[in-house]
Order: sequence, then structure tokens, then C-alpha cells
Amino acid sequence: MNTTQRAEYLAHTYADAILRLSYTYLKNTQDAQDICQTVFVRLLTEQREFESPAHERAYILRMAANACKDILKSPWRKRTLPMESAYDAAAPEAPGSEVLDAVNSLPPHYRSVIYLYYYEGYQAAEIGQILGVPTATVHTRLARGRAKLKTMLGGMEYEQSV
Repeated sequence: MNTTQRAEYLAHTYADAILRLSYTYLKNTQDAQDICQTVFVRLLTEQREFESPAHERAYILRMAANACKDILKSPWRKRTLPMESAYDAAAPEAPGSEVLDAVNSLPPHYRSVIYLYYYEGYQAAEIGQILGVPTATVHTRLARGRAKLKTMLGGMEYEQSV
């Protein structure tokens, strides 16, 4: 497969997943697009072989998550202000889902596991491998993230009938 075909394959197969995962970390569309581009450049320059498409997908999502973490801890990001603070009149916000807004307001470690579990369909063990944390940690973050979402969305206590 030549470079052009590989680039098209990667873009069609993984661009949406990388963008969504990057957006959950960075909460900025332009930064998520930058991460997507960075991941594709790395993939095109390093030519790796994978055992299966699942391994390839996990590797690519792990690469995207690590790139997001690098941006979040960079000194440049800590010294910048959001563009909204530069002007008085904000653009109208697009209507969003109440659940999606609640998920996006979670801390990054809860947001990423909830995204990978519910939106990407990964199991806890796979999420642990992608994020580099133990499976038990993934289960804990899922439980705590769900509890936070329940509180944010005004969920009622589940009463089990005897």
C-alpha cells in the first residue's frame, strides 16, 4: 500500500474516533484536529504492522490520548487564555445534548473512560490497555464517573424491590 492509499485508509477508518477522543480531552475542535493531524503524520512516517485491526485501533487511540496529555501538560497551554475571553460578544452556542454536556464537564480521567466505554464500545480491560491503567482503576473511574453524571443530571436513587 503506497503512502496516499495508507493516508486515505487511516483518514476514513480512524479520523472520527481520534477527533472525538481528542475533543473529550481538550474540549476544543481546533486542538482536536491538530491532534488528529499529528497522529496521522506519526503513523505515516513510522509504518508499523499490527496483528489485527483491533490492535491497530487500540494503538492509534492510545497514541491520540498520549498526544492530548502532552498538550494538556505543556507550559504554553497553561499561559494561554480561551479565545472567548478576548471579546465581549460570544457566538451563539449550538444546541447540545444535556447528557453530552454533562459528560464533557467531567474531569478528564472520568471523561476518557466513559467515552471509550460508551461511545467507542471498548471493554474495561481494553480501556486499561489504551490508557495505561489497571482494569480495576477503569472500573472505579467508570463507577465514579457514572455517579457524578447521575448527580449532575439529577438522577434518582435506584430502589431494589424485595
